[in-house]
Amino acid sequence: MSKLVKNEDAFTGLEAAIVLIAFIVVAAVFSYVMLGAGFFATGEAQRVVDTGVAQASSAVELSGPVIVNGSADGNVTDIRFFLQLAAGGAPVDMQKVIFTVSTAKNMTTYQYANVSHTWYQDGVNKTDMNELLERFETVQIVIPGENDAGTLPVIEPNDRFTVEVKPDVGARLPINRIAPPDLKASHKYEVY
Repeated sequence: MSKLVKNEDAFTGLEAAIVLIAFIVVAAVFSYVMLGAGFFATGEAQRVVDTGVAQASSAVELSGPVIVNGSADGNVTDIRFFLQLAAGGAPVDMQKVIFTVSTAKNMTTYQYANVSHTWYQDGVNKTDMNELLERFETVQIVIPGENDAGTLPVIEPNDRFTVEVKPDVGARLPINRIAPPDLKASHKYEVY
């Protein structure tokens, strides 16, 4: 009679294959989770950088000179300048822009509705604008000496003054100038 001997060599190979496959599956799932977390973190970092750059850069820029008008009493009666969209900037809703005029002694804040504005597209005056400053458009802003919003701070000859343009998104645009040494009624002066 023959004696049967138990041989478990094949079974051990099968167990090793199952364990190996389990390790591979676990490693694949783990790597998928890690890659997903990495892609998410990279996307969030990119979003934060893009938002930071958009908020740190100015949305509008000065286009041309700043002009002041003289009065009979030797003060500035209004300030006028052109704004355009900054290079690569997103369109700016001008109705949300705030203008602040300040001197060493006083400060007045104006909403967009309280300043005079004339729109130009490619250098041509436009009357049907949508109040959204876009590419190839400029808007002339005239900050009046007196209106419903208040009175322009007294700017005498040689006074330093700042006009700060504050869009709802992006950095503020400060315009620092010095009034001319002599101001005559109804004369316009370019200031530096």
